[in-house]
Amino acid sequence: MKLLIVDDHPVVRDGLAALLRQLGPEVTVLLAEGGSQGLGLADGHPDLDLVVLDLAMPDSDGFATLQEFGRLQPQLPVVVVSSSEDPRDVRRALAAGALGYVPKSAPPRTILAAVQFVLAGNVYVPTLLAENPALTRDEAGDDGARKSNVSLTGRQTDVLRLLREGRSNKEIGRKLGLSEKTVKVHVTALFKALNVANRIQAAAMADKVGLI
Repeated sequence: MKLLIVDDHPVVRDGLAALLRQLGPEVTVLLAEGGSQGLGLADGHPDLDLVVLDLAMPDSDGFATLQEFGRLQPQLPVVVVSSSEDPRDVRRALAAGALGYVPKSAPPRTILAAVQFVLAGNVYVPTLLAENPALTRDEAGDDGARKSNVSLTGRQTDVLRLLREGRSNKEIGRKLGLSEKTVKVHVTALFKALNVANRIQAAAMADKVGLI
């Protein structure tokens, strides 16, 4: 397993690397000091399994870097580990393609569990957002307008229907004949299209606006 950590603080990078090596003796951890270097390493290592990305780096906009990872390697999962605990940043990161978001204040075991959860094909949403799921005034909108702005492909609708039934990515993939990585890409696109942060909210929004 090969993982990439992108963070400008050496102590944080080294600490995360030591933590992730607990996943097993076969784990290789690559380190990058900023967005540009991280993207370069990802380009040179197409066999990467996951990226751990900080958002606040002096050489780059973390959100822009996140989107660039998605553009270059759309099937590569990215987990944001950030000092920000603002729910708006969590939603923005998930909408930009992150499959997990963990505050740096979280215990090491939580960070490790989040990475394992994402590697297993899931989306990790932090407790801080689960406890504050309401949209801000700027993010909220009329349900009719929201429905009219949602455009899903046939495959995304199939994934949403199974997600609404509570099925895991593995089960959805088996039902639709897709790989787990492909299912993750569809789930991430659904979250962005529906402007939600997790599977429960996606299912609720689908019902609310009558998508399925």
